[in-house]
Amino acid sequence: MTELLPIRFQEHVQLQALGINAASISFNTLTMESDKFICIREKVGETNQVVILDMNDPTNLIRRPISADSAIMNPATKVIALKAGQTIQIFNLEMKAKVKAYVMPEEVVFWKWVSLSTIGLITERAVFHWSMEGDSIPTKVFDRHPNLTGSQIINYRTSADEKWMLLIGISAQDGRVVGNMQLFSREKGVSQPLEGHAAAFAEIKQDPAAPANKLFTFAVRTAAGAKLHIIEIDHKEGQPVFAKKAVDVFFPPEAANDFPVAMQISKKYDIIYLVTKSGFIHLYDLETGTCIYMNRISGDTIFVTADLDSTSGIIGVNRKGQVLSVSVDEENIIPYILRNLANPELAFRIATRNNLPGADNLVLERFNMCLNSGNYTEAAKIAATSPRGILRTPQTIERFKLVPVAPGQMSPILQYFGILLEKGELNKFESLELARPVLQQGRKQLLEKWLKEDKLECSEELGDIVKQHDLTLALSVYLRANIPNKVIACFAETGQYNKIILYAKKVGYQPDYSYLLQFIMRIDPEKGSEFATLLVNDESGPLVQLEQIVNVFASLNMVQQLTAFLLDALKENKPEHAALQTKLLELNLLHAPQVADAILSNQMFSHYDRAYIASLCEKAGLYQRALEHYTDIYDIKRAIVNTQLLQPDWIVNFFGRLSVDQSLECLREMLNNNIRQNLQIVVQIATKYSDQLGPANLINLFESFKTFEGLYYYLGSVVNLSQDKEVHFKYIQAACRTGQFKEVERICRESNIYDPERVKTFLKEAKLQDQLPLIIVCDRFGFVHDLVLFLYQNNLYKYIEIYVQKVNPARTPEVIGGLLDVDCEESVIKNLLLSVRSPVPIDDLVAEVEKRNRLKLLLPYLESKIKEGSLETPIFNAIAKIYIDTNNNAEYFLKENKFYDALVVGKYCERRDPYLAYIAYERGNCDKELVSITNENSMFKHQARYLVKRRDADLWALVLQPDNPYRRSLIDQVVGTALPETQDPEDVSVAVKAFMAADLPNELIELLEKLVLEGSSFSDNRNLQNLLILTAIKADKTRVMDYITRLENYDAPDIANIAVGSELYEEAFYIYQKYDQYVNGVTVLLSNLGNIDRAYELAEKVDRPEVWSKLAKAQLDTLRFKDAVDSYLRADDPSNYVEVVQIAKTTEKYDDLVRFLQMARKTVRQPAVESELVYAFAKTNRLADLEEFISSPNIAEIANVGERCFAEKMYEAAKLLFTSVSNWARLASTLVFLNEYQAAVDCARKANSTKVWKEVNAACIENSEFRLAQICALHLIVHAEELETLVRLYEARGFFDELIQLIEAGLGLERAHMGMFTELAILYSKYRPDRLMEHLRLFHQRINIPKVIRACEAAHLWSELVFLYTKYDEFDNAALTIMSHSADAWEHATFKDIIVKVTNLEIYYKALRFYLEEQPLSINDLLVVLTPRIDHTRVVQMFQKTNNLPLIKPYLIAVQQANNQAVNTAYNDLLIEEEDYKSLRDSIDNFDRFDALSLAQRLEKHELLEFRRIGAHLYKRNKRWRQSINLSKKDKLYKDAMEAVAESKDGDLAEELLLYFIEIDRKDCFAACLYTAYDMLKPDLVLELAWRHRIQDFAMPFLVQVLREYSTKIDLLEKANNERSQKEEEKEKQETPMIAPVVGLGNPLTITYGNVGVGAGLGAGGMGMGMPQAPVGMPYMMNGGGF
Repeated sequence: MTELLPIRFQEHVQLQALGINAASISFNTLTMESDKFICIREKVGETNQVVILDMNDPTNLIRRPISADSAIMNPATKVIALKAGQTIQIFNLEMKAKVKAYVMPEEVVFWKWVSLSTIGLITERAVFHWSMEGDSIPTKVFDRHPNLTGSQIINYRTSADEKWMLLIGISAQDGRVVGNMQLFSREKGVSQPLEGHAAAFAEIKQDPAAPANKLFTFAVRTAAGAKLHIIEIDHKEGQPVFAKKAVDVFFPPEAANDFPVAMQISKKYDIIYLVTKSGFIHLYDLETGTCIYMNRISGDTIFVTADLDSTSGIIGVNRKGQVLSVSVDEENIIPYILRNLANPELAFRIATRNNLPGADNLVLERFNMCLNSGNYTEAAKIAATSPRGILRTPQTIERFKLVPVAPGQMSPILQYFGILLEKGELNKFESLELARPVLQQGRKQLLEKWLKEDKLECSEELGDIVKQHDLTLALSVYLRANIPNKVIACFAETGQYNKIILYAKKVGYQPDYSYLLQFIMRIDPEKGSEFATLLVNDESGPLVQLEQIVNVFASLNMVQQLTAFLLDALKENKPEHAALQTKLLELNLLHAPQVADAILSNQMFSHYDRAYIASLCEKAGLYQRALEHYTDIYDIKRAIVNTQLLQPDWIVNFFGRLSVDQSLECLREMLNNNIRQNLQIVVQIATKYSDQLGPANLINLFESFKTFEGLYYYLGSVVNLSQDKEVHFKYIQAACRTGQFKEVERICRESNIYDPERVKTFLKEAKLQDQLPLIIVCDRFGFVHDLVLFLYQNNLYKYIEIYVQKVNPARTPEVIGGLLDVDCEESVIKNLLLSVRSPVPIDDLVAEVEKRNRLKLLLPYLESKIKEGSLETPIFNAIAKIYIDTNNNAEYFLKENKFYDALVVGKYCERRDPYLAYIAYERGNCDKELVSITNENSMFKHQARYLVKRRDADLWALVLQPDNPYRRSLIDQVVGTALPETQDPEDVSVAVKAFMAADLPNELIELLEKLVLEGSSFSDNRNLQNLLILTAIKADKTRVMDYITRLENYDAPDIANIAVGSELYEEAFYIYQKYDQYVNGVTVLLSNLGNIDRAYELAEKVDRPEVWSKLAKAQLDTLRFKDAVDSYLRADDPSNYVEVVQIAKTTEKYDDLVRFLQMARKTVRQPAVESELVYAFAKTNRLADLEEFISSPNIAEIANVGERCFAEKMYEAAKLLFTSVSNWARLASTLVFLNEYQAAVDCARKANSTKVWKEVNAACIENSEFRLAQICALHLIVHAEELETLVRLYEARGFFDELIQLIEAGLGLERAHMGMFTELAILYSKYRPDRLMEHLRLFHQRINIPKVIRACEAAHLWSELVFLYTKYDEFDNAALTIMSHSADAWEHATFKDIIVKVTNLEIYYKALRFYLEEQPLSINDLLVVLTPRIDHTRVVQMFQKTNNLPLIKPYLIAVQQANNQAVNTAYNDLLIEEEDYKSLRDSIDNFDRFDALSLAQRLEKHELLEFRRIGAHLYKRNKRWRQSINLSKKDKLYKDAMEAVAESKDGDLAEELLLYFIEIDRKDCFAACLYTAYDMLKPDLVLELAWRHRIQDFAMPFLVQVLREYSTKIDLLEKANNERSQKEEEKEKQETPMIAPVVGLGNPLTITYGNVGVGAGLGAGGMGMGMPQAPVGMPYMMNGGGF
């Protein structure tokens, strides 16, 4: 068997595998404040990053670009603290917000989270605490002690209550690492220096009833040795004293310089985890200081640790980046302590303290020993603290109850319960046993206290017990125990009806609500009504049928309550409740109409019988409710006329429910019935429902009753909102007829709806006294002419003046026009005009007069306006027109006046005088009109001058359009007259641009030649010369050479470029030569003319570098590579090296390229140049030059060139290049192709790259260089992802032995991982099965067990498979495999260890059948370990079927303590077969669960006396007294018979046995029976029998005892009688009765009223003394017998 380990070791994650740089895994860059986060500061490229690893999601790294000196994560949340210099900050990563920031006055050398909200800051001089809550700044806690001077601070810790602080540092002294610590007490304010390397604070409970002891533990290694110290701090009165512990810490010889670096304490197990620098883990018991386990878990230093909360272990990170954890293995630690440490006391303490398995037998033994030795207090403690509650059973309670209690001492059962209450919660049986005596003593407050503290396990039985004493407390118990029926009953009994439904729904219970409702209604009708409402209105639907509830109310004649209930129950107004709604309303209409009215007013219901309810409402005088329910028009008309009994507002609203026809009929009925009374409400109804009833219908209704007043008020309320023309007209009509003229005026002014023609006609016919309404209508709707005619014809001149002066002066033009039409006198019109003082629209006035050719009429009016200072344009327009018509100096007016509208006047002049129109248009810049009038009248000279002067590009574009038939005439005037006349360059510029824009090149050339070549003032104008040449280039290329020759003042470079663009290459080349621009010239030769020879001649002629460069580029483009290189060399121009290199690659002209690059390298210091030169050396195989070049200073990209050489298989050159840059990876690959394998391996070692190792390894394998291949492979197999590929490579080529040797060699590597051990195991299973088990035993903790399991199954290696299943906790599969392949895999001890750990209990019974068939002699040993979990009844039945019960007799004896019926029966059967009556008697006495009567009947017929005696004993135990006595008498076991009689307490049986002894003449038995059955025998009977059979001597002891009892009782009675008599005499003396007491009827006949005999004062229970005594000498006759 493999050795059990008390720890679980796990590798959680490998940081390097996640991409963390190995250099970043150190004490200074990595922090771990808890098992939740790891924080690493890393530099990626040039970027500083902080990497956060969430241990719950290790593959999802959080990277932040943060530059900080240190970073620590909060132990629980995503809050990070950062330190940069003296600045410290706290950030919340989830909220993306800064929490706090502070600048420390001095540098922080170490910091750590000491709690979830506080950071400890350590400087060179002091220690500070900084809370992340609020705005507080760091507060100083204490100063550093001098003993820490020069030490590196490695840890800072505080106790849980932060009363103690510990600062830890290390320093190098005398060749060893010395640990210095400073322990500080906050309460006392003092520090104590200590020597130590690692320390922690802890708490431990030595006594469950006492507070925990606070401990301080630290480890130190000095030159003399290493110690672990455990010391108590802050000892309080009443606490047990914790004895100081100091134990040695073992360090192996190979760890001579090792020392402790970290310490964590498991709060769950009270275990100290101590980690050393060399990677050793030590486990110590906190209470005793005993070393439990020590081993090495890491080959590298674990430099940071934290508590592992999930398993109460320790987690840490080593320098290789492994995140490792160690925790206690609960299943193995106790067996390990017992087996390896042989320390049962320690095992017992840890198991009971931490509830761990493995010490069950030890606990049972100690419990039994303490109980048997009378140490009940200790036994109670053991039982209460037993691991997993193995002793907390009813049997243990019964055993404690049977223990006798010494006077003055607490009973063991109470001690047991007391310890349990202090420790935690009682289970069901314990709670019941404790509750009974507590409640009997009336101390229910204790029970309440325990329930609040969750000390008791609530159950139905506990609730039943409590209910007898306190109903409310019982309810609490039932609630906690989840007993719905009992909870609901308690709710009902305590009146908490509202909680019944809530609770029932919460727990999913369905009580009998009908019964509950009946019960509650009888107790409390009001509450019953509320409860009924709750039942009906439940959110999930009614819990009881509504009809049933109504029947309950009806049966109790609760009308008011029924109404209240139904109002609530029917509030949802469902159709299915129609009958109930009708019933509710009918009931209230007959008995309480006010209630019915209120119900109907709330409109709660809509499904009742409306017609029936309406008739009831009318009978009850509720006309409003009746109308609400009637639907027949005759019923409505009958009720509606009672308006005096109805509210007007309601009547108005009621009509909103009727149809149009119904409403009109009702209105007509109301007017017919009483028009005076109802007119106002009819108007209100008509107003409100005007849209629905229709204004036409309502107007007809009012007109039919000839009530214009009603019509006026109705229409007045709707006219403002109506869009109906008829409404507005009728309203005007009604207002006129009712004399409301102001309203007529208002509506005529404001309304836009009425028909103006109809209204105008009506107003004319109405002949109102005031014509203002007519004026308003005519003014608004343009009937001014009609109005003027009507007023003029009716001699209403005053209203004409009023109209133009006050109403609307703007209508004056139309009025004047109308007056002119009726031939009104001019003087009247002029006076009328002059009388209008308000502004008059002159344009309209002029138009009206002008239409009638009477314009001159307005001249006085207009001149008066000008005199008044008016500058209105229409006035001057009108005067201009008058001057033009009268030829009154019009040209002067048009030129000088600035106020007229040129466009208007110009149009007026066009047909009268075009020149006047031109003047007007010119003044007003009316371009289009001017162009049009000059074109039409051939006034091109005027037009040309206007265009030049106007300088408007858009206007020029208009006149120069190709479709303009007058364009040529205009151009002639521009060129010949307008431009030569001007001296302004801007005029010329605009004109030239216009010609250019109009695309008139020939015309433009004509214009420019006139300006430039003919000696004008613009001849030397550069722009005009440029323009002339450019225009010639565009329009007439033959003139270009002439122009560039004759002109000198033009822009040569630009002109040349344009010439090139226009393909005038010779002209461009001429310009470049003329102005010495040779580069551009050679460019034209090369690019445009394509003449390289002329370009070469030009280059030779001018010999300029830039020219040679241009030539070289052209030669290069034509692939004249050598010529191009020569030209570049003459130009000394390396700038185009990129293209040169590219062409060289294409043409393979590397020799010429070398010349070029050597030249280029002199001036261009670019890596690309030198790199290409190196490559050219390689391509030309000039390896010597190459080696010389790379050995000299250069900036070539050697590595890239080497890759290119390698890719093109120039391996010798690549070898030189890779060697020069120490690129060992590529050098190794190159050497492989050169077949230099040893050198390749050496280079691969230097490169240390996985890819290189793989490549070299594969090459070595192919060439059977297995030694070198193994060297390579050892560097590959340490990477888990490469291992599988490597294994497949070896296996595919059949190199199995070499592969096994390789992995075996790799196991010794520091980076050996699980995959290596796993693959080796698989290889062993395939090719070396004899070595597999040894491998598994050594390394089972480091292999992937499921993968190896599959391999073992395939290889049929059953022993190894069982071993793996066991180590993988697959105990079910392990057991099944053993049973299936027992020949190879079975071993009894191993199988026992496995079978107890299986989870499927059916395997137990398979194991039993397996042992029964194959290993029957070991079956009892197996049953011993299976006992706690198997079904004893099933086991017995199994062996009974196979007739093998005797085989498991030891098992039956062992489990009989469970008092199982099947076990007891089987065991008793065995004992009967074996005739072992003693054991059988013990069995039936101690274990009562079996069929006693059947067994008694069977034993009654047994041939052996002792078994028949046991049968009689069984009859007696089951109160079958007569059978037991008869059987004892049959076997002459008279003592047993007498004992049965005594136990039965039956006097008849005692008398029968007494007579039987007389019959058989056993006087001794007669005397013994008198003694045994003394309480059941009557003295007179005994005396009679003794006298009759002359055995008075044998009866005499009985009689003596009887007399003694009688005399004692008589003495007591006499004494009591005397005391009572004295008290009554004293009472009589104090009270003088009015009537003396009479002795006779009615007086109590007790012994105090006379000496009436001894028997009279005794009850029937006084040993027969209450019976009448027979006279002395007379024989006593017995009932039912006698002589």
